[in-house]
Amino acid sequence: MERFMDIFEQVIAVANGLLWGDFLIGILIVAGLYFSLSSRFVQLRWFKEMFKVIKEPSETLPDGSKGISAFKAFTISAASRVGTGNVAGVATAIVLGGPGAVFWMWVIAFLGAGSSFFESTLGQLYKVKDKEGGFRGGPAYYMEKGLGQRWLGIFFAILITVTFAFAFNGLQANTIAAAYNGAFNIDRSVIGIILAILTALVIFGGAKRIANVTSLIVPVMAVIYLVVVIIILVLNYDMIIPMITEIFAHAFGVREVFSGAIGAAILSGFQRGLFSNEAGMGSVPNAAAAAAVSHPVKQGLIQTLGVYFDTMVVCTATAIIILMYTDLSHGPDAMQGIEVTQAAMTSQLGQFGAIFVAVVILLFAYSSILGNYFYGQSNLNYIKENPVVLFVFKILVIGMVYVGAVMDISLAWDTADVFMALMAVTNLVATIGLSSIVIKLMKDYSDQLKAGKTPVFYIDNVDIDRHGIEEWDRDRYDKQKQEKEPVEK
Repeated sequence: MERFMDIFEQVIAVANGLLWGDFLIGILIVAGLYFSLSSRFVQLRWFKEMFKVIKEPSETLPDGSKGISAFKAFTISAASRVGTGNVAGVATAIVLGGPGAVFWMWVIAFLGAGSSFFESTLGQLYKVKDKEGGFRGGPAYYMEKGLGQRWLGIFFAILITVTFAFAFNGLQANTIAAAYNGAFNIDRSVIGIILAILTALVIFGGAKRIANVTSLIVPVMAVIYLVVVIIILVLNYDMIIPMITEIFAHAFGVREVFSGAIGAAILSGFQRGLFSNEAGMGSVPNAAAAAAVSHPVKQGLIQTLGVYFDTMVVCTATAIIILMYTDLSHGPDAMQGIEVTQAAMTSQLGQFGAIFVAVVILLFAYSSILGNYFYGQSNLNYIKENPVVLFVFKILVIGMVYVGAVMDISLAWDTADVFMALMAVTNLVATIGLSSIVIKLMKDYSDQLKAGKTPVFYIDNVDIDRHGIEEWDRDRYDKQKQEKEPVEK
C-alpha cells in the first residue's frame, strides 16, 4: 500500500507540473479574453444589471410550484465558492507566491467573470426537470444536448463528482478540524463526527433544503467576516495604502522578475484564485441551472457577480489581514493555510482572533460541503438516476467528510488541483464551442432591455437550434398556466 501511495504521489506531482505549467494558465487567459472580447466585456457593461436581477423572485412553474429563486441559486454557488479557498487558500497563495499573488487572483477573477457568464447562461439554457420538481443542469448537460457529445458529458460528470464531493469536501473538513484543533484543542476525530452528522441531516433533505440552509448561512457569515475586517482596517487605516502598494510592487517588481518570483506569484494567484471562485471550471453552472428565472442570461449575470463577491471582496479582505501580519514568512517550508490566517487575526484581535477564524471557517467550509455535494448529486443523476446508487453516494460523501477531518491533507490538495485543472480544460473547450449561442441570447436580452421590457426568453424569438433545449417552451408554459387558472378559482 505504501508503495502504491508513493507511485500515486509521483503521478500526481507530474500531472500537476504538466497541467499547471504554461498550458492551463495559457488556456485560462486565452479563454477569459475570448469571452470578454466577444461579449464586449459583459462583466463590466452589465454590472448594475447583476444587482437588479438578483432581487427577482423565482418563477411560478406550470404545476403551481415555485422553483429555486435567483438569489438562492446564487447562494448555492457562493456556498461552494466561499470556503477554504477564501481563508486558507489565500494564505497559502501569499506564502508561496508573495503579496503579488493577490494581484493575479484579481486578474483571473476579472477574466474568469466573463467565462462564468457564458458557462452559467448555458447551464440555464440546457437545464432539465428533476424528480424533486426543480431543475438541474451543468456542463455535462450542455456537452450532450448542445454539442451532441454524451461521452464528454459523462467524462466531465465523473470529474466533477470526484473533485467536489470527495476531494474538495475532504479539504473543507480538514480545514475546519485544523482550525478547531488549533483554537480549542478539540480532537480532529470529534470534529469529523460532528461534521458528518450535520452534513447527513441536510443532504438527505434534497436540493431545496441545501438551498434553504445556504441562503441563511452565506449572507450571515460573509457580513460578520467583512464587518470584522472593516473594523481592523479602520483601526489600521494608515497601513491600507502601503499594503496595496506592496501587492502591485510584488506583482510587477524588477526584483521579482529577475529572481523568478513573479512566476510563483502568477502560478499561486491563478491556482488559488481558480480554486476559490471556480470561474470557468464548470462547477457553478450546476447551481445556475437550478434557478427558475425568466431568461437564461439572468443566471449568467448573477453568477458573474458571484465571482466578484468571492475574489474581489472576500479573498481581498482575507489578504489584507494576512499582509498586516508582521511575522509572515514565505516559501514552501513556511507555515501555510488556516494557521497563517489564525496567526494574522490573533495579532490583531488577541486570542479572540483564533476563535473567530475557527467560527468563520466552520460556516464557510460547512456551506461549501453542502454546495459541493449538490454538484456531485446533480452530475451523478446525469450519468444514471438510481436511488440505491444515490443513497450509497450520500453515505460515501458523509464518510469522506469524516476521513477528510482526520487525514494528512497535502496529497489531497495536489490531487484536487489535478482534477480541477482537467475540469477547467474540458469545460472551457465545450463552452467556447457553444459561445455563439450565448451571444445570440445576449442580443435578445439587450433588445428587450432597450425596449423597456423585463427580459423574458421565448425560444422562437432567437435563431438557435432547439435540439436539447427542454425547459424553455414558454408558450407551452403560458398555456398550461392559463388552463390551470379556472380550476384554481
